[in-house]
Amino acid sequence: MRISFIALGLVSSLLPGCSGAERFAAPASFGGSAPVTRNYTEAGFEQWTQEFRARAIAQGISPATFERAFRTVSYDASIIARDRNQSEFTKTVWEYLDSAVADSRIANGRAGLARHAAVLDRIEARYGVDKEVVVAVWGLESSFGGYRGSTPIIPALATLAFDGRRGAFFEAELIAALKIVQAGDVSPEGMVGSWAGAMGHTQFMPTSYLDYAVDFTGDGRRDIWSDDPTDALASTAAYLARMGWQRGQPWGVEVRLPPNFNLGLIGKGTTRSTGDWAAMGVAPAAGGSLPGMGPSSILLPAGVRGPAFLIGPNFAAISRYNASDSYVIGVGHLADRLAGKGPFQQGWPRGDRALSTDERRELQELLTRRGFDTGGTDGKIGTNTLTALRAWQASVGMAPDGYASVEVLTRLRAG
Repeated sequence: MRISFIALGLVSSLLPGCSGAERFAAPASFGGSAPVTRNYTEAGFEQWTQEFRARAIAQGISPATFERAFRTVSYDASIIARDRNQSEFTKTVWEYLDSAVADSRIANGRAGLARHAAVLDRIEARYGVDKEVVVAVWGLESSFGGYRGSTPIIPALATLAFDGRRGAFFEAELIAALKIVQAGDVSPEGMVGSWAGAMGHTQFMPTSYLDYAVDFTGDGRRDIWSDDPTDALASTAAYLARMGWQRGQPWGVEVRLPPNFNLGLIGKGTTRSTGDWAAMGVAPAAGGSLPGMGPSSILLPAGVRGPAFLIGPNFAAISRYNASDSYVIGVGHLADRLAGKGPFQQGWPRGDRALSTDERRELQELLTRRGFDTGGTDGKIGTNTLTALRAWQASVGMAPDGYASVEVLTRLRAG
């Protein structure tokens, strides 16, 4: 949770287009100032540790807790190597879904639903979040507990905080980790997870654990690390409920758009009631009538040549777990498959490939140069870039779907 740097979690290397501040509602920046990185020396790390000790104690960490947690902490160069060597290439949404909703994952998810049926029914009744959605998150975050991570969290976070590239963010997570140890939920040795601090069956970052984890078993500990996934699954449901999950509503639904649909209405910035969308001719791709889901929007993750989705408040709730649209669609579609629904009705443009980070920056630069300001050239296709891209597409007679494809980049290059 609370990260979404590509590759910060156990499965996040699959996520297309995630930035370093998306996954699990991470802050948009890490301290607000330009990042500072430090060259490692043993003396430098020791000095930082002593300075951090004072800051930790000032924030309520007891000297005894600090000494216990830091007894075996040392700088881990492999953590920094993994942080530096994240691939600039991303997957298309369909490539991600091929893995996220593979037949094997559906089968394992159904087995998990059956194995933990009684506790999942209780979790669903208490928090109002569909048990299939909870299990889908579990499946994407740790392959149903099979890949929870074995990296000691406190040494990893100390290394990342010392490094300074995202120092403020990781220091806050390190303080939270120490508070968890101090509360007695887990020992320093038992606090393991991904190299960037995500922990347990559903990969909570320490700050998210403090804010949202629950003791569903009633044993006095919020244990997301053990082989028993009960507290982790309940914590995930509690988190989604706090993020605005609407009981009884779908995450979204695949739809078909009518001929000559106004593409100016697509995107999360435009919301209508499902009744309004139905009146415009938007209909479920599988037939029938649109379900009620409150204010909803049309999403075209692969442009007009791919599936269209009507998304509502529960899409937004899942996106607080991870802001990648592909991740949210993956969770939602896996949950639907676990509930017995079929595959998507419409195909994906599988001949396309994802743009690299450098290519996305180039796209932003070219759009801005042509008078369609993207608000920066960071290589992230956010709201400003989508708005600029759609305006440019309309100006040159292309379907204004905001799909950042190789075809679009090639045409921009041509002038």
